[in-house]
Amino acid sequence: MKKQQGFTLIELMIVVAIIGILAAIAIPAYQDYTVRSKVTELVNAAGVCKTSVAEYYQAKGAMPPDITTAGCSNVGTANSAPPSMPSSGVIQVDGSGGLGTQLGSTKTYGLKADCQGAACAGDKPITAWDCSSANGVTNILPKYLPASCR
Repeated sequence: MKKQQGFTLIELMIVVAIIGILAAIAIPAYQDYTVRSKVTELVNAAGVCKTSVAEYYQAKGAMPPDITTAGCSNVGTANSAPPSMPSSGVIQVDGSGGLGTQLGSTKTYGLKADCQGAACAGDKPITAWDCSSANGVTNILPKYLPASCR
C-alpha cells in the first residue's frame, strides 16, 4: 500500500475557496460592527447631555438656550465632537476622527425632546426622546443606530 505524501491540488483549492467565502462574509460584517460600536460613543455623549437638559427643563420650565447653560460637557472624544444644541430641545453630536471618516457626510446623531406630541414649554413634561432618522436631526444610516432608534 502506498502512503499519501501530502494534499492534492484540488484539496488545497477547496480549502482556499472555503476561506475566501468565509472572509467575504465576515469582513463586511466586522466593519459594520466596528462602526456601530463607535456610534455608541455618540449615543453615550448625547445621553449624558440628555439628563442635564431634562433636569434643567424640569427645574426652570423651559429648554436651556445652549449646552453650557444646560451643564453638558464641552469635550468630545476620539470619535465624537462635543454635544451641541442647534435648536430648543435638540441635542446633536457629530462623529469625528475615524468615525467621521467612516460615516462620511451622514455622521450626525441627534435627540429631540417630545412633550406629548408638541413643542416643549412650561407645564408639558418631556415624554420621550426621539433618536430616529425621522426626527430631522439624526442622519446616520439606521443599520448603525441602536435598535431603539431604527
